[in-house]
Amino acid sequence: MARTITRGNTSGESDKSTITMKPLILYDIPSQLPGSYWSPNTSKPRFVLSYKELPFETVWVEYPNIAPVLKGLGLTPKKRLDGSDIYTVPVLNDPNTGALIDESLEIAAYLEKTYPTKPIFPHGSHMLIRVFDSAYLDDTQPIVKLIYVRVAEILNPVSAEFFRRTRSERLQLPWEEFSPEGPKRDKDWAYLEQGFNKGEALWVKSGREWVMGDTFSYADIIVASRLFWYKRVLKEDEWARISSWNGGRWARVLDKVQQECHLS
Repeated sequence: MARTITRGNTSGESDKSTITMKPLILYDIPSQLPGSYWSPNTSKPRFVLSYKELPFETVWVEYPNIAPVLKGLGLTPKKRLDGSDIYTVPVLNDPNTGALIDESLEIAAYLEKTYPTKPIFPHGSHMLIRVFDSAYLDDTQPIVKLIYVRVAEILNPVSAEFFRRTRSERLQLPWEEFSPEGPKRDKDWAYLEQGFNKGEALWVKSGREWVMGDTFSYADIIVASRLFWYKRVLKEDEWARISSWNGGRWARVLDKVQQECHLS
């Protein structure tokens, strides 16, 4: 749906000059879940677009089709450590400006610059939030193999096969060894809980509503997108386990950010 914007004249009265904004296009990975979207990386721009109340449409791309589709758009690939090309989503196509951007943080920066209403990098916080983004990702790694197992369970078959094969190759580990039940998985859960406990300590110390204090920002979207990933792909009892930590804080954080972004 296009959005029509009415401009005001210098006297403060609205005139008849309007701009019809074309919907932005977000490339995302489908799943078998209701609503389809599940990935933390593609959820970040989805949260930002919804928060800024920007019209957008989703183009669903299965994993094996990501490279050919993005190559067809003319997107420049990133490079793996071995020098080979890699294409990833999210990708945002803005038909209003002709911009084509990949990576969630770069998409957020683009949207902030191009559509500054309802800022997500308030008070000159752009570089600080970039550091936060990197540190928060590092802190969630221990449980990632279990998450990968759960992701493969909710993907469509063509993507699930691709996902299992490429993750096994990347980590040089047989799929059945990713997260076997027992001491290894228990250790990963314990490590993850320690990470949440550190987050709880910082939250309590700040005594504020949002990551940056009293102001909502992209840092809150980073946290919520990770929680959203857990909630979407983990089994019900596994998400309930995380939800019970720190007095139920993390389920409340997710709910609060979803409400702020009009996604609840």
